[in-house]
Amino acid sequence: MPTLVLAIVLAFFFGYALSMRGVLRAGVGFRQALRVALAADTVSIAVMEAVDNGVLLVIPDAMDAPLDSPLFWGSLAVALGIAFVVTVPVNKWLIGRGKGHAVAHAYHH
Repeated sequence: MPTLVLAIVLAFFFGYALSMRGVLRAGVGFRQALRVALAADTVSIAVMEAVDNGVLLVIPDAMDAPLDSPLFWGSLAVALGIAFVVTVPVNKWLIGRGKGHAVAHAYHH
């Protein structure tokens, strides 16, 4: 459980940080950039993490595999690949409705 919580916290932290970086470069203040990042990435990151961690939980011993293990890297690749395939249509749907990453596009030059 601690590994899952850490993975989820880090995914949201770095996801929001990366989104905010571009918005901050556009001259937007920190609070507004945070709002944009929250609107742009929350659903995407939540879906990605739910699928990624769900897949890792069903692969036997994947959560306990050491970093130098082929099981660690193989299961991570499979989980991220499946999560990507699931998340792309979610993001496409959100962008098509002017939500998700479409919110941040106004700030990219």
